[in-house]
Amino acid sequence: MTRTALLIIDCQNDFFPGGKCELEGQLEAAGNIQMLLANARAQDQTIVHIQHHFKEKDAPFTVEGTIGAEIHDMAKPLPHEPVVTKYTSNIFLNNNLKQILDDENVEELVICGSMSKDCIAAAAHATTELGYPITIIYDACATREPGANDQSSQQEFVQAAIMASLSFICSNIVSTTEYLQRNSIA
Repeated sequence: MTRTALLIIDCQNDFFPGGKCELEGQLEAAGNIQMLLANARAQDQTIVHIQHHFKEKDAPFTVEGTIGAEIHDMAKPLPHEPVVTKYTSNIFLNNNLKQILDDENVEELVICGSMSKDCIAAAAHATTELGYPITIIYDACATREPGANDQSSQQEFVQAAIMASLSFICSNIVSTTEYLQRNSIA
């Protein structure tokens, strides 16, 4: 059986309502992340929480050491689940993520989290470059329209465009329901 890891990327307070960079659909995405977490935990899969930190105190969001940079309660890691910090969009750069995956004999990755247009896209590219087959759970990801004042009307189109562009490197982009129907314990 293939060893799978669930990577939850940047499910941090600043992306939720009231945060410095609120994302349209973040609560819905986090609800789906909770279902993915429950399934992965029930199957004793490897789960890695990844959080983006900016070291600069004047950064727009997820500033290291702030409440906004902390992982949101909806995706809180259990004590044995590793948390990897990244300082760029590349989830493997200058941290121990690859070593964690190697130590756990992970062969395939399931990706969800925030922001689709940046860190999810970068994660998809980085993981495929390392040779991992990946599944992206599109409705467990959130994004925003870049530079828009009213992001609610355009966000769904931005999300669809991002996922369509990622389909060229990842043919397995599915909903939470589709994934759970295929990958849950019977």
